[in-house]
Amino acid sequence: MNRQFGRRKFLLYGSATLGTSILLKACASPSTSEAPSSPAASDSPAASPAAASGDVIKVGILHSLSGTMAISEKSVVDSTQLAIDEINSAGGIGGKQIQAILEDGNSDWPTFAEKAKKLIDEDQVVVIFGCWTSASRKAVLPVFEEKNHMLYYPVQYEGQECSKNIFYTGAAPNQQIEPSVDWLLENKGKDFYLVGSDYVFPRTANTIIKAQLAAKGGKTVGEDYLPLGNTEVAPIIAKIRSALPNGGVIYNTLNGDSNVAFFKQMQGAGLTVDKYPVMSVSIAEEEVKAIGVDFLKGQFAAWNYFQTVESPENKKYVDAFKAKYGAERVTNDPMEAAYISVNIWKQAVEKAGSAGTPTDLEKVREAAYGQAFAAPEGPVKMNTNHHISKTVRIGEVRDDGLFQIVYETDKPVDPLPWNQYVAETKGYTCDWTKTGVTAPDTPGKFKG
Repeated sequence: MNRQFGRRKFLLYGSATLGTSILLKACASPSTSEAPSSPAASDSPAASPAAASGDVIKVGILHSLSGTMAISEKSVVDSTQLAIDEINSAGGIGGKQIQAILEDGNSDWPTFAEKAKKLIDEDQVVVIFGCWTSASRKAVLPVFEEKNHMLYYPVQYEGQECSKNIFYTGAAPNQQIEPSVDWLLENKGKDFYLVGSDYVFPRTANTIIKAQLAAKGGKTVGEDYLPLGNTEVAPIIAKIRSALPNGGVIYNTLNGDSNVAFFKQMQGAGLTVDKYPVMSVSIAEEEVKAIGVDFLKGQFAAWNYFQTVESPENKKYVDAFKAKYGAERVTNDPMEAAYISVNIWKQAVEKAGSAGTPTDLEKVREAAYGQAFAAPEGPVKMNTNHHISKTVRIGEVRDDGLFQIVYETDKPVDPLPWNQYVAETKGYTCDWTKTGVTAPDTPGKFKG
């Protein structure tokens, strides 16, 4: 049976709806007579922003500088600006300096969409670096598709998306979530309690985790969500104690300020790391500093980069960041992914051709494929599915608030944006040099 999927069904997999069963139905066997929901981005002329005139190239930075996500996103802005400053100090791109225009998404998803439109239409930027939560990314995605523009997104996410208009420099699930579950099953136990914020990333991530546990002999004993920014964690902690009276693994996809309350009350309730190890995928060095090392010592996080990575590239990055922003500052994975974003984009612009080519978004997009960069985390490369190859690491919080790396892969792992444990997306592929997103039983391929 041939299946051709509307572009929106692929890219909005699991977006606004929070019920897990509804999330999965977004990709499930639509009618073969379904008409395309909208023209594909590649069918429209490439956007032509007039942002590389004169001596500057305008780029946008769009992150939350206020609201519950500011705890995480402000530092990503700093790292993005560091990369821009370094490029400018070295002569810019084709003799032009990069001018960054900063907008505050205010931890509010409609605001992110409004600010993306403003940066593209009014400021006429040639690229935007931004977003943290998947909710914010989903909010801006229709803007980038409608205008056929370009976003570099620097945060690990739940996958189940592969857009021609987004380059993803954080981890896909097979580069963070899946290997961390495998490590927990081998080292910490088979009974899992899932705790997350109530939006698309935690919901979809937990769908993946539950499928993986079922396939590998693990067990999901409970699952709970908090509205983003909510700090009423006591009822969830009571449920964890009831479901895991003798201890067990807690997989944490909380974001923002909720983590502060969660770890402090976990400790207050006596759920200590020796019996209740927590694996987090949104807590890095910056959040450890904000929450307090006393509440996190011995707990775990899965990322691709930690400040403690030993390499000349990382030493240079950390030293430069501290020199610019203060010796007390720390670096983390989303910050480093943002730093990668700017540098890969810069290399793509240079490969695309002569001065002025930042305005030719189609050429710059194509030039990004195969771009390699000696990143602080190690070597990375942009794949034709718009995700990068990355080393997988698991860290344990040390006394100084940094992470002791307890596991890492011996080479970068290639990204798989479509999850292979979830039945509805098993076998899906994505390659923007060929056919876009392809379903496994679709001879007449889908091109976005």
